[in-house]
Amino acid sequence: MSKLVSSFLFLVILFVGFTLPLSAIAQSKRTVLERKKSRLKSDIEYKNTLLKKNENEKTNTLNQLVLLQDKISKRVELIATINSEVKYLNGQIESNEDLIASMERDVETLKEEYAKMIQFAYRNRSSYDKIMYVFASSDFNQAYKRLSYLQQYAEFRKKQTEDINRLESVLIVKNGELLAERTEKQGLLSAELDQKSTLAQEKNLHQKIYASLETKEEELKKEIKEKQKERQQMQMAIDRIIAEEIRLAQKKNATKKGEWSLTPEAKALANGFTANKGKLPWPVEKGTITDKYGVHSHAVLKTIKINNFGIGISTNKGATARVVYAGEVSKVIVIPGAGKAVIVRHGDYLTVYGNLKEVYVAAGDQVKVKQIIGEVVTIDGKTELQFQIHKGVKGTTLDPALWLYKAH
Repeated sequence: MSKLVSSFLFLVILFVGFTLPLSAIAQSKRTVLERKKSRLKSDIEYKNTLLKKNENEKTNTLNQLVLLQDKISKRVELIATINSEVKYLNGQIESNEDLIASMERDVETLKEEYAKMIQFAYRNRSSYDKIMYVFASSDFNQAYKRLSYLQQYAEFRKKQTEDINRLESVLIVKNGELLAERTEKQGLLSAELDQKSTLAQEKNLHQKIYASLETKEEELKKEIKEKQKERQQMQMAIDRIIAEEIRLAQKKNATKKGEWSLTPEAKALANGFTANKGKLPWPVEKGTITDKYGVHSHAVLKTIKINNFGIGISTNKGATARVVYAGEVSKVIVIPGAGKAVIVRHGDYLTVYGNLKEVYVAAGDQVKVKQIIGEVVTIDGKTELQFQIHKGVKGTTLDPALWLYKAH
């Protein structure tokens, strides 16, 4: 009897005290994988939207190539995430199969022992036999112990029946979970095959576009030269703005030579900007980085190095640019061939929003976070905002991808 009680108690402790905490941990891991998968799918769908618009408008194939490259990268990551989910489910299925087998063995043991008790009770079912068993005691203490034993035996039989029913109920639930997990696993494996098939098609398309662009080397070189000229013009404009603000401050004797004077309010803005590194909102409501920061090889002409002072963010046609942090508009400039640009000062930080078709603010305006400041221009079907972050009197450029929320 004590063996059966111990066995069942151990099973309950194992199931409740061990399985549930592990289940909570596993579920947390599963939630992380599900969120990542959802984010990757959303990102891929958005790039599909941009690519579709480019195809419809017969636009810049270089932008298509970059978008496709990034989409392929995200799809590879999505496949790896699905694969992680399959591995997670394999572990869950194996764990549940072991637990179910253990439970089934315990149920059989309990039923066997219960059957023996029923047979024993049937052979000794007479009330007279029970009374004689008590009266046959050698003294009162023994009679009391025998009576207690009979009562405990009856209670144990009742409890064991409940234990069998309870364990069988748990088994029904676990078998249902196992069936659902196996079905879900099949769905994930099917989804993984679909993603791999799509990936192969995208890689094939990428090769075709790449080969096509390789034949347009001179055209690409001209485009690179024009783009670099636009960036240099913007950088010179920023340098002039910084120099002018320092000159005015020095004229008022409010600053030392070569330093940027900051009022207490400006210092607070700068401190707030610094504290929000990695948490700043994107300068467009929705977009994807298609031109990264710094010196890097051209997407097609690998021997040519591109130097980007900020990042290019591809977005929807008609999209608007918005301020990433509160500040003051320092200047609105016009860059030939690249539309307009707005420069906003946040203490000793400057944020630059280039490639704008229309501008809704003017120099001296106080702007709030996420305030709309202009519409992004669409050139040859490509809608790409140029976004930069500069700091200090030297206008040191910073990588915006490290400052924007989940941009890297």
